[in-house]
Amino acid sequence: MTDFIEFLKNNPYPGRGIAVGKDRVYYFIMGRSENSRNRIFVETEDGIRTEAFDTAKLSDPSLIIYHPVRQSGNDLIVTNGDQTDTIRDMGDFRAALMTREFEPDAPNNTPRISAILHRDGSFELSILKCVDGRCLREFFCYEGCDEGKGYFLSTYQGNGSPLPSFRGEPLEIDMPEPEAVWAALNTDNKVSLYTRVQGEVRLFNKHLGD
Repeated sequence: MTDFIEFLKNNPYPGRGIAVGKDRVYYFIMGRSENSRNRIFVETEDGIRTEAFDTAKLSDPSLIIYHPVRQSGNDLIVTNGDQTDTIRDMGDFRAALMTREFEPDAPNNTPRISAILHRDGSFELSILKCVDGRCLREFFCYEGCDEGKGYFLSTYQGNGSPLPSFRGEPLEIDMPEPEAVWAALNTDNKVSLYTRVQGEVRLFNKHLGD
C-alpha cells in the first residue's frame, strides 16, 4: 500500500487526482499556468463546480470550468472535466465514457479521469488517455474497500514536458485526513481540494487562504 502523504510530497505535479475510499472521496486540482491556477471550487445544489477566482484573468474557460462533482440519484460522480455531465445525462458510466476521449490540449493530451460511487459501497474508476495518437479507455471496478484504504488515479505521473500520463492500475493507498492531504500537495502548484468524509463536504481553496 502506498503512503499517500509521502507520495504527494514527493510528486510536485500529479495534475488532477481522485482518491476513493470506504467512507470518503477526495478530488484535487493543480495548475502550472496562470489560467489553470486562477480557480476555486464552489458548492452547488448537486455537488461543486470550478469558477475563475479573478474573471479578468480568465483566458480560456473550455477545459478549466466544469462540474467536477455531481450527485445523480444514489450515485456520486467525480471527474476532471465536463464528462461529469455526460455520465449524468446518459446514466451509464461506461457507455458515457465510450463517447469521450482525452482532452484536446496537445502535446500533453491530458487524460480524462472519472469515478462513480454507488450507495452499496462499490465504485468504478476510469482513465481515457492518448496512446500513439489513439484513445485508450481503461475501466476499474471495485466491490468496495477496507477501512482506511483507498484507490487513487491522477492525470499525470509527475512533472515533465510534455506531461507524462498516469500509467498502470489505480494506486492502492491509505486514506489520511483532509487537512493532511491539502498540506501535502505542492504549495506552488496546488489550487483546490474537495473532500467528502462520511457525507460531510469540505472545500480547500488556495486563493481563499485555506
